Amino acid sequence: MPYERPSVRITPPGPRAKEVIERHRKFVATTTHDPEFLPLVIERGEGVWLIDVDGNVYLDFTSAIAASNLGYPTHPEVAKAVEEQLKVLAHAAGTDFFNPYQVALAEKLASIAPGDFGKKVFFCNSGTESVEAAIKISRFSTGRKYFIAFIGAFHGRTMGSLSLTASKPVHKRRFFPTMPGVVHVPYPNPYRNPWNIDGYEHPDELVNRVIEYIEYWVMSHFVPPEEVAAIVFEPMQGEGGYVVPPKNFFIELRKLANRYGILLVDDEVQMGMGRTGKMFAIEHFGIAPDIITLAKSLGGGAIPIGATIFRESLDMESGAHSNTFGGHALACVAALKAVEVTEKLLPNVAKLEPLFRERLSEFKEKYECVGDVRGLGLAWGIEFVKDRKTKEHDVKTRNRVLYEALKRGLALLGCGKSAIRIIPPLVIDEERAKIGLDILEEAIKASI
Repeated sequence: MPYERPSVRITPPGPRAKEVIERHRKFVATTTHDPEFLPLVIERGEGVWLIDVDGNVYLDFTSAIAASNLGYPTHPEVAKAVEEQLKVLAHAAGTDFFNPYQVALAEKLASIAPGDFGKKVFFCNSGTESVEAAIKISRFSTGRKYFIAFIGAFHGRTMGSLSLTASKPVHKRRFFPTMPGVVHVPYPNPYRNPWNIDGYEHPDELVNRVIEYIEYWVMSHFVPPEEVAAIVFEPMQGEGGYVVPPKNFFIELRKLANRYGILLVDDEVQMGMGRTGKMFAIEHFGIAPDIITLAKSLGGGAIPIGATIFRESLDMESGAHSNTFGGHALACVAALKAVEVTEKLLPNVAKLEPLFRERLSEFKEKYECVGDVRGLGLAWGIEFVKDRKTKEHDVKTRNRVLYEALKRGLALLGCGKSAIRIIPPLVIDEERAKIGLDILEEAIKASI
């Protein structure tokens, strides 16, 4: 590790950071920045550390929203593979011609994805594109029109994936109409659901309610099940608050889908690639989806790449879907090496999971503003509430914690209505993990 501890010499934003933020506001399109609570202007990264333009050093608990799972600037093995490939071939129209690099990556992804059946892979550039491909594969292969997705889901912001997204109203404001034919149903959130069921104490009851809602209220009243192409889900909701469903939910969902010949589309864009302690988060839940979407950390933090893995029987006809940079040789080489490195890091994720589980659970016991803690592997969410009985969201406290943590040298991101996501790079060691958790507790204390 290049640094031992965070070092914040100038309270963010420092003078250089303020200058960059002002120029950013003038010339860069609005996206999701919030300089009031997260005025972090990153100049470079080293391992699990981020260094801003004023020389402050931060411990990273964001992994660039799970895109840089292997640390910064790029894992040495991935960087070496990229450097060598740049001397050979970067791009050569992988969707019109052929190259061995995309074939090697496709073979690898097909071999490690869950499911004892033949698989094919479609390559693209991002998570939302991988979801768009899943939508088209589902419709083309089934001839059906409708989709079922979950409240709290985030699947992207392009018009097809946006129609599946349901985590924040801002994502859809002024963009209607989106793709028609999507019905949203409650996700089995153990902490916060329409039936006020304690899903931790009564997981089977919660699962049964959700399955009943889909089959009886949706399929028996306004969406013919024989016209539903796919049910689209995140095995652990990301933007919706890092929500972990009951263990048996996807087994029951698989049974429901099988009854009506409906495909299951598993969005692993944020939770895949080792983040939860397994290469695919759905492996925790004992089923094999028909379609899996990947992106973010697939490129090892070096090159953007997305992938849609699907049953080979679902393949579309030639020309039905394509893109310019799909099968990009350099991206595929980076991704293949990133997969290999990630597989070697899974024991580290398993080793650190109990530390995060135990320490964050202590936060819940000690601080009334912490309403819920949930997670798997190195993917954790803390939800802040004004009152534990009413579960009213406490956005102000959440935002204060984000800034208080940043001032102390810990980079975090929010998610859901009032939650914080904790997603350090998979290369983090126990000592740095403990330092980050200590800072987080200090930030909570300073915010209440």
